[in-house]
Amino acid sequence: MPEPGHMQIGEVAERTGLSLRTIRYYGEVGLVVPSARSRGGFRLYTQEDVDRLNLIKRMKPLEFSLEETRELLETLDRLGAEQTSVQDREALSERLDAFEAAIVARCQALQKQLAMAEEFAGRLREQRARADAPT
Repeated sequence: MPEPGHMQIGEVAERTGLSLRTIRYYGEVGLVVPSARSRGGFRLYTQEDVDRLNLIKRMKPLEFSLEETRELLETLDRLGAEQTSVQDREALSERLDAFEAAIVARCQALQKQLAMAEEFAGRLREQRARADAPT
């Protein structure tokens, strides 16, 4: 039984829609390290860990690399830390602005790809309708 406020990996997988293997992998590469371990050695996660996994999940379709993902997570962690100086916060905020610009650009590229795919599907339906029409 997990400690109060903690979830085992199966529950985290259900909440995030990620596989156990993926969650473990993110732990291995240091993106989301379990907040605790049970007496039996099971990984235990908090809601904050789940939120972090969901953020990673949202970055994946935008094709951010593991290193870019790590950099964004570190930026957010440092911005959330009380001991971060005002000067560092300004630099981190600029870094977030750069991530936001990259996200916007990648979303626009995906929207163009989707529009092209939808146009293609429409043309295919038209050709199918012509082929199926009685002559």
